[in-house]
Amino acid sequence: MRRILVTGSIAYDYIMVFPGRFRDHILPEKMHILSVSFLVDSLKRMKGGTGANIAYNLALLGERPVLVGTVGEDFGEYRQWLDDRGVDTSATKVVSGEFTASCFINTDLQDNQITAFYPGAMAHSASLSLRSFDATPYDLVVIAPNDPTAMAKYAAECTEHGVPYLYDPSMQLPRMTGDELKEGMKGAKVLAGNDYEFGMMAEKLGLSETELRKAVPVTVMTRGEAGAFITVDGQEYDIPPAKTERVADPTGAGDAFRSGFVVGMKRGFSWPVVGRLAALTACYAIENPGTQAHSYTLREFVDRYTANFGPSDEVARLLA
Repeated sequence: MRRILVTGSIAYDYIMVFPGRFRDHILPEKMHILSVSFLVDSLKRMKGGTGANIAYNLALLGERPVLVGTVGEDFGEYRQWLDDRGVDTSATKVVSGEFTASCFINTDLQDNQITAFYPGAMAHSASLSLRSFDATPYDLVVIAPNDPTAMAKYAAECTEHGVPYLYDPSMQLPRMTGDELKEGMKGAKVLAGNDYEFGMMAEKLGLSETELRKAVPVTVMTRGEAGAFITVDGQEYDIPPAKTERVADPTGAGDAFRSGFVVGMKRGFSWPVVGRLAALTACYAIENPGTQAHSYTLREFVDRYTANFGPSDEVARLLA
């Protein structure tokens, strides 16, 4: 496998905290003319987006992924951050007059959230073509949640030209029809999602979850604290979770898991090791607030893998 090309959203996350309860300020009898304003105590702008998160974690594991996507004129600082950490952003294109996609999340003291998402430049991602970046059957393309038109286009291009791809519709699933899902995954080498998403996909496709996990050559279904299932040509591997030192923020854990999975698969590791490597990668995201706030050296990663699962000659090869 020559290169890893990552497609998916690239966004800023604006995280706010309201020091009260939303419900105390909403009048049920006035819901038809709802007008509320919440004074927040804090605001943080954090780097996010599924595509960028996956690329970031791939770079931590020693890869140099190519991040494919459209961003706004405000992307300069974010681009520098990714470049400095080993992500190739040469295929990340600026759309003139647009802002980078932005997610605004206001959370109250009961963990209720009011969220608004502005796609901005992401709405133009279908203007890109994988053919422009010379994707070949020797590469792997990650198709993560993005503009739905772009996701469909990239899957069709990969299928047409025999480029292997990992298909991860996840957050776009609620708006997809069964036919759109079937078309997106028909040429996939890997289908990825969590257990809830697999249930939703199975329902849309009229399959059982067992049948769905055998519908493509490789499926990986994460199950939170219960670990994950990897199914390869009908053979299932039960992957245990890695131990977290603390739980700060589960956001981004799925993106990190996919990165570890892709690295293990690219390196030709055995499937049980691929899954365990992915499970450990997810722990770092869980233990830190935000999706790109964690970091580690490869030596630290290998040592922690050994502490969790025992020594592995395959994982030790990451140091080379």
